[in-house]
Order: sequence, then structure tokens, then C-alpha cells
Amino acid sequence: MVGFDKIPASLRTPLFYVEFDPSKANSGVQNARALLIGQKLAAGTLAADAPQLVTSLAEAKAGASEGSVLAQMYELYRKGDAVGEVWVLPLADNAGGTAATGSIALTGPATAAGTLALYVGGRKVAVGVASGDSATDIAANAVAAINAATDLALTAAVNGVDDTKIDLTAKHKGTVGNDIDIRLNYGGLPAGEATPAGIAAVITAMANGATDPDLTNALASLGDEEFDYIGLSFNDATVLDAVKLLLDEDTGRWSYASQIYGAAFAAKRGTVGTLAAFGVTRNDKAVSLMGFDDSPSPYWEWAAAYTAQAASSINAHPARPLQTLPLVGIKAPPMASRFSLTERETLLHDGIATFAVANDGTVRISRDITTYQENLYGQPDDAWLDVPTLSIGWTFVRRMRSAITSKYPRHLLAKDGTRFGEGQPVVTPKIILAELVSEYIGMERDGIVQDVDYFKDNTIVEIDANNKNRLNVLATPAFMRQLRIFASRVQFV
Repeated sequence: MVGFDKIPASLRTPLFYVEFDPSKANSGVQNARALLIGQKLAAGTLAADAPQLVTSLAEAKAGASEGSVLAQMYELYRKGDAVGEVWVLPLADNAGGTAATGSIALTGPATAAGTLALYVGGRKVAVGVASGDSATDIAANAVAAINAATDLALTAAVNGVDDTKIDLTAKHKGTVGNDIDIRLNYGGLPAGEATPAGIAAVITAMANGATDPDLTNALASLGDEEFDYIGLSFNDATVLDAVKLLLDEDTGRWSYASQIYGAAFAAKRGTVGTLAAFGVTRNDKAVSLMGFDDSPSPYWEWAAAYTAQAASSINAHPARPLQTLPLVGIKAPPMASRFSLTERETLLHDGIATFAVANDGTVRISRDITTYQENLYGQPDDAWLDVPTLSIGWTFVRRMRSAITSKYPRHLLAKDGTRFGEGQPVVTPKIILAELVSEYIGMERDGIVQDVDYFKDNTIVEIDANNKNRLNVLATPAFMRQLRIFASRVQFV
């Protein structure tokens, strides 16, 4: 007997009636969204502490203001993911914060014409120099060039006492300004960059920025909105602790009650020793922290570029590793500052993701690990070591959830062996197991899981002993792995 959802069995009026059942047709793919969390400037039109969809760089610059952390993050993100859906969570500067400051002290005059190749946060500012220009002239021209480049993260002014000195002030209050790198001639002789003869510059690094925004209200505003990829413009323990709670498996987005999931991506500047010391203090399965040193690009741009590659790759295939993918727009550290193989191995054992630099200077992901390192007993645990484990996990759950909720939303539950009529809306544990296996086979074909026989033999579906309206399932997927290491012994004769 065929069971109907809408057409009543008591219907008498002739003749032809149809109801549609889409339960077998669902093949929809979830729209995975990215979220960039960063500071906006007061001139930006976006509301603070509320997630908002942004569809273009022009919109990001208007909403967060040019030179803001959030606008720069969006710009870097789009270089790595041109089509993904991107939301932003703007943060207003803390009113009690302090902006970072730095300076450039010049001496002259120039004895030859040329160009002063100044890099501010990895962005080049070219200052023309004529032979005979004094340090005062060059300082004034540099200030004009810096302020004309509105996408920079700082502003410049000629010092009020010494007109050969340039004072630099971060546009944002807080610690972010401390990471604005100032240097000359990053491109070096291959790029034709050299300080004009007769000119010297002493750079005082940006420092003393303090007091960041409080993320409490901002994170609370996310509600139950799904964001699979969260790019962070912060990397301190306070923020990472807050994000850990957001993505927690007991009460957060990875909990049974929420089932929202997601992963966060951040970056941190420091020596191997500094990064390793910080990494061992973290143990967050849903956070990946990329470590680097001496790059002109600020850490929020590293985080945005990392998030973009994670999003575009995982959206294409949730199980593939991120290794070798380029961090588009990121400027590599000078060769002397790049981490060696030994140093990268140290970082990978201390919860820090790593990168490598190609011969052409392209920065590429080397190993995309999370900060998860220990189980509840403090013992080494690599269960959640790599980012794809997260994306495979949430893909598995979502596909199983979609299969069950699409096909069995209002069914009856009976014991195995119950002799119900054909077409009746009844399920049994064996029927559900068969459905799970069928969906698993589809995921195996898609390269997300493997070993369907293992899953079929070890997955348990049973009616709860105390609640006959409840099915309990022990699912045993074998996640697809990634080719990370190729080890060969060459024995020649």
C-alpha cells in the first residue's frame, strides 16, 4: 500500500490528484561561506559587531575604509578566491586604544637621481629623488606619497622639530599597527631598487600600539549562521581562546546541538623559538595558525590569503591537502629569514602550520596543520592534526544528515522484521543502515571516505532501549587520507 503525505485516504471527489515527493531527488550542495574578522575605521559605513555580506573590493573599502585591516584582508582574500561567498565581521577600534607609531630619519643630500623604494606593510611607495635633493625635500615628498596611497595602513607627517624625519602613525588603534613592516628596497637589484647615492635612512619600527577590540559582542552576533572558513586578524591567546569556545565541541559550533562546524585560520610573526613556544600553549582542533618571520606582509594579510586557499580548495574537494597552494599576494621573507626544513619540522610538532618559498618567490603552503596536539589526558594525539580532517568530518555529517532528513522526515519507526505494507512510511534499523551505506558509497566515489565494507560491518544502528522513538547510530567512517610523505630507499648496484 502506497503511503501519501498530502492526499487523504477519504477523498471522494473525482478524478486526478498528484503530490510531489522530493525526498529521492535531493542532491543539493551546501553553500560554504567565508567570514573575515577585522577592524574597520570610523569612516567605514559597515556596522560594527554584525556579520555582513560583501561582494566586491570597492564595497569592502567603502564599508571598512581604505587602509583598514578589514579592507586589506578582503583584498588579499579575493586574490586567492575570486568567486566564494565572503562575509565580514567588522570591529570598531577600542576607544581606549593607542595607535602604533614609527619613523624614518633621512640624511642627504642626494648625489644622484633615483627612486626611494619604500615598502609599507608590503605595499610599495615609490618616491622620486632628484640629484641635489636635500633630506628635507625627500622627507616632504615621501610624506606626500605615503598619504596619497590611501590603501596603506598608516599615515605620515613631517616631524615638527626635525624636518628630515618622517613620523608614521597607524590608522588603527591597537596592536595590529605594531605589525606594519617598514623597509626599503625589498625587491633589491633584480627589481632595480637601490637607495639613491648620498641618501641614508634609519627606520624605527612601528611599536607601542595597544588595547584591541573586545570580540565578545561580535562573536555572539554570529548566532547560528554557518561560516566554514573564518579568517582572523588577531593571533593573541585571548582572541584564540574566544574562537576556541566558538568552535568548541561541547557547547560551540562543533557540538551535537549546533552542528554548524567550521575552521578558523590565523597567522603569527616570530622566530622559530617564539612561534614554537606559543604553539605548544594551543590545542584547538578547529584553528590553524600559520607561522612566519620577516615578511613585509602583515599577519592579517597572511591569514586572509590562507583562509582563501582553504576555502577555494575545500569547496572544490573537502579531502584534498592544501600543501603547495600559493598564498597569493603575500611577500616572501628574504632568503636568510626563511625557515629551514629542520625549523619547519620543529614548528609542525608544536602546532604551527608552515610554508615554503618557490624559486620565483611565491609563498606556498607546506603543511596545513591545526594547533591540536594532545588528548584530554595530555598525551600526544594526531586525530585532528590536519585541516582536511575537519572538512571531511563536516562533509560526512552533512551528507548523512541530508540523506536522512530528506527521505525520512516524518516516518514511523519499527523493529527489524516488522511486516508493514509496501510504500508505508516506516523505517527500521536495517533500512537506515542501508541508507547510510548507500550514501557512504557515494562519498567513496567522490573521494571523501574509503573502505565501504569496513563501514558497513562496523556501523551500528539500533532502537534506543529506553526511548522507542529514538535511533542510536555508531557510525564508523574511514576518512580519505592525503599523500603527505613519499619515502623511498634507492638501492643501486
